[in-house]
Amino acid sequence: MSSYWIESTKHLEKEYPSLSNDIEVDVCIIGAGLVGITSAYLLSDSNLKVAVLERDNICSHVSGNSTAKITSQHNLFYDYLINSQGRNFAKGYLKANEDAKQNIKDIIEKEKIDCDFSIQDSYVYAYSEEELEDIKKEVEAVKSLDFDCELVSETPLPIKTLGAIKFSNQAQFNPRKYALALCNIAAKKGIDFYTNTIVTKIEQEDNGYIIFANDNIVHAKHVILATHYPIVNFPGFYFLKMYQSMSYVIAVDTKCDLPEGMYINSTVPTYSFRTTPYNDKKLLIIAESDHKTGEKIDLKQSYELLENKAKELYPKSEVLYRWCTEDCISLDKIPYIGDFSSIMPNLYVATGFKKWGIAFSNIASHIIVDKILGKENKYEDLFKATRLEPIKNHEELGNMIKESMYSLVINKLKISPDTLEDVGIDEGKIIEMDGKKIGVYRDKNGDCFFIKPVCAHLGCELSFNNIERTWDCPCHGSRYDIYGKVISEPAIENLEKADE
Repeated sequence: MSSYWIESTKHLEKEYPSLSNDIEVDVCIIGAGLVGITSAYLLSDSNLKVAVLERDNICSHVSGNSTAKITSQHNLFYDYLINSQGRNFAKGYLKANEDAKQNIKDIIEKEKIDCDFSIQDSYVYAYSEEELEDIKKEVEAVKSLDFDCELVSETPLPIKTLGAIKFSNQAQFNPRKYALALCNIAAKKGIDFYTNTIVTKIEQEDNGYIIFANDNIVHAKHVILATHYPIVNFPGFYFLKMYQSMSYVIAVDTKCDLPEGMYINSTVPTYSFRTTPYNDKKLLIIAESDHKTGEKIDLKQSYELLENKAKELYPKSEVLYRWCTEDCISLDKIPYIGDFSSIMPNLYVATGFKKWGIAFSNIASHIIVDKILGKENKYEDLFKATRLEPIKNHEELGNMIKESMYSLVINKLKISPDTLEDVGIDEGKIIEMDGKKIGVYRDKNGDCFFIKPVCAHLGCELSFNNIERTWDCPCHGSRYDIYGKVISEPAIENLEKADE
């Protein structure tokens, strides 16, 4: 399954070469999602030699699977920020996102990029009196930051609500149309893009870093880890400071006119709505079904919940696209942007965007590029990646450690009750075979595919995602297909095959 953004832009893809020889650059950007591409674009007017390495195709992962809202309204968040970080911090966070929205708009207008960009009002709405009280607190919090928001009694969406907080002049677009255009512009200015280029290792050297990719070597003074989840474990220890969460998305032809605006409800289960142009009408984009990656739950209802919601609002709805996306969430809910570690100079990271990565991709790119160019950035300290505060969230840290211990130790010691005969058609399980645990998937033809169900990242036991047909890591969110090929980082190596 592929997102509407990716499917609708395949005709716009330009072929870039894979890395086939050793190169030396000033800046190596690993990952060609929105952080990597925007950073490359911002560096294209400098005199620096820049190379972008992407393991698949341009903007084909998280950026190409998002809901693509460009907004500073991150559900109900500012009351939390004021209470946890202080009013000045919350004000800076809000201003950074508003600036990012304007930056994206300015780029689109300057470069004349056709990407279905539109200004939209954004709403977080309440179903119950308790939720409405939270909405009112958020309105008060946002207004205290000198930002104009509004408490409204209803929204244009055909959902009965008790009230909502409205942010005017937010935005949305097709993220892959934008990314592919930006990539082409940067390439014409001398940025080198390499696709189908797999980075396997990064090492420090005297004047920078050595990046090993496709059996070749890249020497770089600066390295940007634009890989969604950092593929370097130490000394950053990001696997102790955040987790990954999956959401599911559908694009629906409702067979009727749709209202403008972007919408999300304030409590779980959380449904996100927006529209996008489609031929001569609009598709409705709905996202929900959030859960931690690798969580051992039955996921078969994930898309069904979304489809039922679409039918509830628009009975004649037809689902045209289904896809999933994965988000990195830090323990304090604030992104990590900037220096990867205090002892690894000129290595930069951008991660932990929660579920609001479009604006943060722009914020991160500006912060990191300013650091490379020796410029000051007023938002750098807000999102400093080397901060220690996240580990003070003892409850969530404890949950992460507990999950890791189960997957690293306890689950590995458990004897699986299932055998090969227990694996049904189109089903995946961890079974016991000759005294060893084996991951097996049986396809619709009855053929079986065997892997060793141990994550190549840090060795956690995997679980099978029965809706996406993937092997997922509950510790840090790596994902693999039925053949054991890496789909999502932090893992960079494929799974070992297991003999039948």
